[in-house]
Amino acid sequence: MQNKSKKGFTLVEIMIVVVIIGLLAAMAVPAFQKVRATSQEKAIVNNLRQLASGADQYFIEFGATQVNYGDIVGTDNYVKPISPVAGETYPTQISEGTDIAVTGSPLTNQPSVDF
Repeated sequence: MQNKSKKGFTLVEIMIVVVIIGLLAAMAVPAFQKVRATSQEKAIVNNLRQLASGADQYFIEFGATQVNYGDIVGTDNYVKPISPVAGETYPTQISEGTDIAVTGSPLTNQPSVDF
């Protein structure tokens, strides 16, 4: 009689490993999406705060009550160029004493900054 070597994994063992990996992935994906959305929201709010700060500086320097986006955003202006994080668009004109908000963001909360 020959002794057969029983090295390797059975189909049941492999299926159990696949199921465990699937369960771990099913738990990780929603958590990752939540962290991603929170990160995007914080980046947008940070961009809005930079816009508000740049607008404040412009208002103080020029005594204006309104400023166009292009006057404060740019390589030589108050705020470095802002790239959309989640497809949002920023206001083209900012008025002193009003909220600055984004539009077109896929996030559930539409971020805004009191100004």
